[in-house]
Amino acid sequence: MAEPAQADIKGWLAGLARTSQRWINATVVAGTLAGLATIVQMVLLAWLVYQGVIAGEPVSALTPWFLVLVGMLVVRAVCQGLQTRFAARCSEQVRRHARRQLNDHWQAAGPVALSEASAASLAREWLDHVEALHGYFARFLPQMILATVIPLMILALVFWLDWLAGIFLLLSAPLIPLFMALVGMGAEKVNQQHFETISRLSGQFLDKVRGLTTLQLFGQTAQASDTLYQRSDQYRRITMKTLKVAFLSSAVLEFFSSVAIAVIAIYIGFGLLGYITFGPSDQLTLFSGLLILLLAPEFFQPLRTLSQHYHDRAAALGAGAEILARLQEPVSGAGNVQAQTKPTATADTIALSGVSLRYSDSPPVFDQLNMQVKRGEVIALTGPSGGGKSSLLHLLAGFIRPDAGTISVFGQSAGSSPFGWLGQKGFWIQGSWADNLRLTSPDASDIAIENALRRVGLAELLDSREQGINSRIGEDAQGLSGGQARRLSLARIFLADHELVLLDEPTAGLDATSEICVLEALHKLSEAGKTVIFSTHHQALLALANRVLIVSGAEVRNA
Repeated sequence: MAEPAQADIKGWLAGLARTSQRWINATVVAGTLAGLATIVQMVLLAWLVYQGVIAGEPVSALTPWFLVLVGMLVVRAVCQGLQTRFAARCSEQVRRHARRQLNDHWQAAGPVALSEASAASLAREWLDHVEALHGYFARFLPQMILATVIPLMILALVFWLDWLAGIFLLLSAPLIPLFMALVGMGAEKVNQQHFETISRLSGQFLDKVRGLTTLQLFGQTAQASDTLYQRSDQYRRITMKTLKVAFLSSAVLEFFSSVAIAVIAIYIGFGLLGYITFGPSDQLTLFSGLLILLLAPEFFQPLRTLSQHYHDRAAALGAGAEILARLQEPVSGAGNVQAQTKPTATADTIALSGVSLRYSDSPPVFDQLNMQVKRGEVIALTGPSGGGKSSLLHLLAGFIRPDAGTISVFGQSAGSSPFGWLGQKGFWIQGSWADNLRLTSPDASDIAIENALRRVGLAELLDSREQGINSRIGEDAQGLSGGQARRLSLARIFLADHELVLLDEPTAGLDATSEICVLEALHKLSEAGKTVIFSTHHQALLALANRVLIVSGAEVRNA
């Protein structure tokens, strides 16, 4: 995948922010109210200390003001709670929208294009990369505004109390954003490397696990372990580098804020003692001096909080680079208006008109292909390997789009209506037989599932299992032979009962017994009036077809 430009990543993040702008605004409003409550709280606290120590007011007279102070604490806590709640809603909506974009792209790309990407990389994009956006939208974006609004309110109050102390705050404030930006420049690149490394590590680990049997047969398990160790160590180093940058940024910002607060504390102390006579220092009182000291940490707190969340921005930019690179991948035929035009054909035929297809700079797979299949026909596609049989099935399924021409499947665009599909590689999940069959027919009854299994020749195996359709299988159909797993996939087609059935090499790699079962199952489909189109080199399967078409040399012709 090509790495997107920083401007594109920031533009994509800004687009996501616009989809949840009202929740961002609500978070900022709640945070601002919490900041106002904090200022009022500090004013009350300083005034109560002044009244009790200097003015000598009795506790009974100050009790109502203590209650107001407690009320401000409650208001501050409520506003902070609302701020957290609104931020979570904002993040949830943004992540949902990001996953919708990924899902739409995956659907547009189709299973053929996605098969070129590692399943582990796709899973990490869907889970970890999208989750990495949470901190950016829930914490960093609202805090950017709060880090401006709240310090300005405090600065205005401090200038009103003592303009010299206000100048100290004003001069020290830019140091935090400055060093935050300097540290952040390196953090963005480190986080992007972090996401790239973990994606590659996930893909390599999954590939090694899937190919463990092959690695053992060829004695390559030790080399595979060494490779994973090296990649894991690389990931460890990058992770530690990321943490080092995060801790360094926090330490630098804490240092400068502490120094600034110390300078103000020294000024207030010497001013109250009378050692400083410059400017308004001789007008300092316990109330104004204490209030400035109480407000100084609150002045820097939004900036310090922003710096703590700055790594969320770096993480979002790194994750956004990976997600946007996926979204920017070209979709086959996506820009072809003619290929997307709704075809006009009868509801009883499958028609390809002027269809052309080419992969990158390779020779054309099809060139101005015209073809018709009537409803209820059984069509066998044969020809040399690489001739385009699988590509033709993928076109009919809507998995890929033609570069030119139109495809009509019973009056609809290819892939717009449900159909039965059996590819060269099956798909199974860890669970029961019933769980696997309900992937395509979630409302199927137990009786319908059992009938479908019997129709594909699994009756004897079903009766021999104590748990019946609830018998367990592992991922990649562990617990079943290759032929049994193939027939289990074929049972989905009988269970779903679609009018169109597409099969890519349905008997490839099967033993004689399994081949016979698949042949009988396909014969039942043809007798039921289904439109069946399959690719094969198997002579017995060719005998089932009403027509045999040879796919070769960028054309399809009758045998």
